[in-house]
Amino acid sequence: MQQAQEKPAARRRTQDLAVIETILRNRYYFFKEIKDGVDLPGKMRAMLLSSIAFFALYGAVLGSTHSLWQALSSAVKLPIMFLATLFICAPTLYFFNVLFGARQSLTQNVALILTAITVTAVLLLSFAPITLFFLLTTSQYQFFKLLNVAIFAISGGMGVYFLWQGMGIVADDADGVGGRRFILRMWMFLYAFVGSQLAWTIRPFIGAPSMEFELFRQLGGNFYTNIFASFGEIFGFFIVG
Repeated sequence: MQQAQEKPAARRRTQDLAVIETILRNRYYFFKEIKDGVDLPGKMRAMLLSSIAFFALYGAVLGSTHSLWQALSSAVKLPIMFLATLFICAPTLYFFNVLFGARQSLTQNVALILTAITVTAVLLLSFAPITLFFLLTTSQYQFFKLLNVAIFAISGGMGVYFLWQGMGIVADDADGVGGRRFILRMWMFLYAFVGSQLAWTIRPFIGAPSMEFELFRQLGGNFYTNIFASFGEIFGFFIVG
């Protein structure tokens, strides 16, 4: 009886990995299936579970720079950050698409955004060995923080690129290309702004080595001024050295 229950679970895991492989190897086919509405719930479930697992693994790597508690905290908070950003920004993309004449359903739009998030999660996980390398070879907290900001920017940019391709394939011929470009550019900045602000709100993910473990920090400042301050500290460090 137990073996019979384990087989469907193993089959689902295999199917989930097959969905990820299809996105990476044959995205045109994958987006055509989204356009035709082929097994959207199954695809969305596979992408959701896979991205949660990948984000959690990378979050654990980030938090391991500080302590076990920070690793566990970041493993939980990183998937929450991306998925919360998805739910905040998905209605905006859908209604602006409708405004410009697109015929995709809300489910199709969520599936496209989940594709972008899944690609981001896969790329983050692929960067994990590089992150671990610098974790072991440098003790400069500000450098490590900026390195991960760059990694997130690269991974997120590739995810948005997949979203751009997907919307081009899923959109009907009647949809205006110019309108779609405007929508995606606006939504990309909105997504980045909401995501960075949410990351700042539920920080820390790495944890400063000079501070005790904190689940959340007090609100104050913002993400962008903190990044500029980190650049300034690194620049001063290299001049002194």
